[in-house]
Amino acid sequence: MIRLYTENDFIKMRQAAEILCQTHLALKEVIRPGITTKALDDFAHKFIVEHKGAIPAQLGYNDFPYTLCISVNEEICHGFPGDYALKEGDIVSIDNVIDYNGGLADSCWSYAIGELTQRDQKLMEVTLESLNRGIAAAVPGNRIGDIGNAIQTLVEEENDFKVIRDFIGHGIGKTMHEDPQVPHYGRAHRGPRIEAGMVFTIEPMIASGNWPMELEDNGWVAKTKDRSNVAQFEHQIIIHEDGPEIITDQSKYQLTDEDIEFIKNNPIK
Repeated sequence: MIRLYTENDFIKMRQAAEILCQTHLALKEVIRPGITTKALDDFAHKFIVEHKGAIPAQLGYNDFPYTLCISVNEEICHGFPGDYALKEGDIVSIDNVIDYNGGLADSCWSYAIGELTQRDQKLMEVTLESLNRGIAAAVPGNRIGDIGNAIQTLVEEENDFKVIRDFIGHGIGKTMHEDPQVPHYGRAHRGPRIEAGMVFTIEPMIASGNWPMELEDNGWVAKTKDRSNVAQFEHQIIIHEDGPEIITDQSKYQLTDEDIEFIKNNPIK
């Protein structure tokens, strides 16, 4: 069942989205070579819980044990923070979900550590553009399949990358994952009709090689079978009569003076 939400729901989602985006902005300030992914997770947890008074919604979800999903290079998604120290040339995708007073917000962003290879830089650019193409197709009257088709056309026909098939976008509102399911590939003019009141994520995961994946023994961390690198960008959008509203657009927000003070007082070593 696809739920349709109201302005009262949107207000709570936007409040959660502001905290989510400020968390990403704070991570941008501290991420660098030499930092472990667990240190980033610890920093984000403290920022979200102690500083912002919000709930990291991924922590404990189906027993997921961390605040953030941090996926590096060939890891597609659901990466476990750990002892890995970031190094020059890494692609790091950080997925964050915030629950604030019952409003949910979800966004993943990929970060380049230092200078990337030419192909990985192109991968990042195409992945972000594919997200924008998908959002542009998310208008009332279109169908969910139009989103995936727009993404796949850019990625696989106009460029020589591959769309990951095993993980897709999703509705979000009462719960973190609900209908509609939003594939990032497929045929246009197929699937549920897009209408005002829908809220869902678009989150293409794009591989520089081939798309088949495998899971680690922990049942969470997904990697490309050919160990090619992956980038991911994700926005949560609200569908209005006049088109989509991107509530997780980081450019709409900024760090507060209190946020900046928090960063100074909580250095990552």
